[in-house]
Amino acid sequence: MTITSEPTVLLEAKSLCAWYGAAQILYDVDLDVRRGEVVALMGRNGAGKSTTLKALMGMLAKRRGAIRFLGHDISRAEPHHASRLGLGFVPEDRRVFTDLTVTENLEVGRQAGRQWADGSDAPHWTPEKLFKLFPNLGEMPNRPGGRMSGGEQQMLTVARTLMGNPYLVLLDEPSEGVAPVIVEQMAHMILELKAHGVSILLSEQNMHFAELVSDRAYVLEKGQIRFEGSMAELAANEQVRRSYLSV
Repeated sequence: MTITSEPTVLLEAKSLCAWYGAAQILYDVDLDVRRGEVVALMGRNGAGKSTTLKALMGMLAKRRGAIRFLGHDISRAEPHHASRLGLGFVPEDRRVFTDLTVTENLEVGRQAGRQWADGSDAPHWTPEKLFKLFPNLGEMPNRPGGRMSGGEQQMLTVARTLMGNPYLVLLDEPSEGVAPVIVEQMAHMILELKAHGVSILLSEQNMHFAELVSDRAYVLEKGQIRFEGSMAELAANEQVRRSYLSV
């Protein structure tokens, strides 16, 4: 199995397969994410988007294929190993610590600063910087996670992940089930992260949201990649959108 060595490629998967028990969900998925870009992993409910992110992060007991992150083989790595290398994961179900305050939740995610291979500093996050990125959180630093709205919890989960100073973030369904104003803030946040040099692979069903933030897209259907190309190419391809994205 050959993995390319382009210096701009941060994360790459080849022939990725994954199972839940005896049920195979992913079939030979190939994808990559390069430095400084946002990539949308799109598809209907049940297409395998969340499974792909969990497989990349090492959260599934049964997976097969080659996964490399920053030149490291993480095909069989545990999630905490991937996290220590600088791969962040924001789950769809948020998973904030409900008894901890906003500030305490952020401290849970803290990791040391990182550098790129050329010695330059990678994006470094502090609570102060995150409160500027997420003003809502800055207004409630002492509020327990359990007393926040769903959208606020979503922001807190992203912010906590950023406290680990990731090179790349796997972001699962950021626009799902939150108010339109929060969706707008999420789009702004993703563009800000990109401007700071953070790469993002996001699973998404909302075409409008994906168009706002993404450079490239992969479209999944029944665990297989059916399309890959620029976001503009996907937006212009009515047949692909009708076949694999329309409800």
